[in-house]
Amino acid sequence: MIGVPRTDTSILGRWWWTVDRWTLAALIALMAIGAMLILTVSPAAAERIGGLGAFQLAQRQIAYLSLALATMIGVSLLEPRAVRRLAIVGMITTLGLLVLTLLVGPEIKGATRWLSIAGVSFQPSEFAKPFFAVTAAWLIAAHKTDPRVPGLWLAGGLWLALTALLLLQPDFGQSVVVGAVWGLQLFLAGLPLVWIGILAAFGIFGLVGAYLTLPHVAARIDRFLDPAAGDQYQIARSMEAFMNGGLFGRGPGEGRIKALLPDAHSDFIFAVAGEELGAIACLVIVALFAFIVLRGFARLFNESSLFTLVACTGLFAQFGIQALINMASALHLIPTKGMTLPFISYGGSSLIALGLGMGMVLAFTRRRIGAGGVP
Repeated sequence: MIGVPRTDTSILGRWWWTVDRWTLAALIALMAIGAMLILTVSPAAAERIGGLGAFQLAQRQIAYLSLALATMIGVSLLEPRAVRRLAIVGMITTLGLLVLTLLVGPEIKGATRWLSIAGVSFQPSEFAKPFFAVTAAWLIAAHKTDPRVPGLWLAGGLWLALTALLLLQPDFGQSVVVGAVWGLQLFLAGLPLVWIGILAAFGIFGLVGAYLTLPHVAARIDRFLDPAAGDQYQIARSMEAFMNGGLFGRGPGEGRIKALLPDAHSDFIFAVAGEELGAIACLVIVALFAFIVLRGFARLFNESSLFTLVACTGLFAQFGIQALINMASALHLIPTKGMTLPFISYGGSSLIALGLGMGMVLAFTRRRIGAGGVP
């Protein structure tokens, strides 16, 4: 691809010279790090889970990563209008799947979040996040363009419907991410500060309500505030992994804590990186996430389309918040929350949904004639 001439007018040729290649490279780097970490953690996780081959998880993850990369590149080839249509249809479909999940989905660890169709299990809430960010941006921009269009009310209704379905699973963490993204989009679109304050107060009220009504939320917050209030096994092993790793780590495959952490391949994979690769490598991972988000915002400075600006802001914020929650949980900076580290943690639904979201971002931020030229 590097040898593609600027005179190449094919679809791939135009894509290569208009897409943000630095962001694409950073995303691929995260995928490569994720593949390496899953390779090291797969034997221990397979032994702990039972009934799996030593590298079966790694084989699945590499297949998921390949599909996520193909999805990301495929979506990034689309024009903004096609991305918008994809998001609207996807949002409607995902809402239906979330209702179906509550009706027929299996209950796992006290939550109903998974749906199986034709033998394939997936988590619809992961796909709802990118679809919601783009659909809400379209509704908000439509209202700003023509105040007669009730876009803000429709976006608010969509947010309430999605949040209600997520809380019924229950999935409080995803609800928080969706609410934060929507609030940021409204702020960027020029919602008066009074309304932003009301929404913030509503969010605080929701957090208090979740603590009082959802036992698993209260238990996690209590354990965070008072280590003696409950089981601290996973977070204790996670912190031990970071201490064992030091600056340069024990080396890939040499970590010991992954054999003791039940979620070492998913929620606590950052701890595996801390033990095997060390603090410096962890800072590189943090830098990659920061680079993707900050570079994305920088490319939006000269954006003239309110829809593109609000949609990309929501997608970048979603990506950054998810990464921040996972890493902060592993470091015991916030109460633990079962949320994957983008493109690094194990999980098919998460990887493909992230590929979809980042593909939308790459499609929106491609340089086009009349929008800043070709880089």
